[in-house]
Amino acid sequence: MNKEEQVMMSFRELFNKMSWLNRLKMKERLKGYQPSEVHCIEYIGRNADSNVAKLAESFFMTTGAMSKMTKKLIERGVIESYQKPENKKEVYYRLTDQGKAIYNIHEKLHQEFQERDKSIFEQVTDEQFGTMLSFI
Repeated sequence: MNKEEQVMMSFRELFNKMSWLNRLKMKERLKGYQPSEVHCIEYIGRNADSNVAKLAESFFMTTGAMSKMTKKLIERGVIESYQKPENKKEVYYRLTDQGKAIYNIHEKLHQEFQERDKSIFEQVTDEQFGTMLSFI
């Protein structure tokens, strides 16, 4: 196995380990929501004037697939659509109160995961962080 393959394999292993560690709590506290739906809610919660094009670009999905997801989230009552008075053509999304609750649960989970992983990152030097960040 060459170096490139080793790096890619290590990234996959790290991602899979993190997914496995996070999965149980995510499923338990965000029951009934797919990870892609939760991350869509997160994006809308963090980015004002989110629309299908911005969401699709962010998630590397087609606008058709993202339209389908936003429609489902509207039906579930976690997001709502709106238009700006100066641009009646474009449709934007924002969180409902229910969507904000899901967003807050997700944020708390991220904080818990960061706290869990803190001891690992405390072992990393500033130089190592710099190298990792410049690579990524």
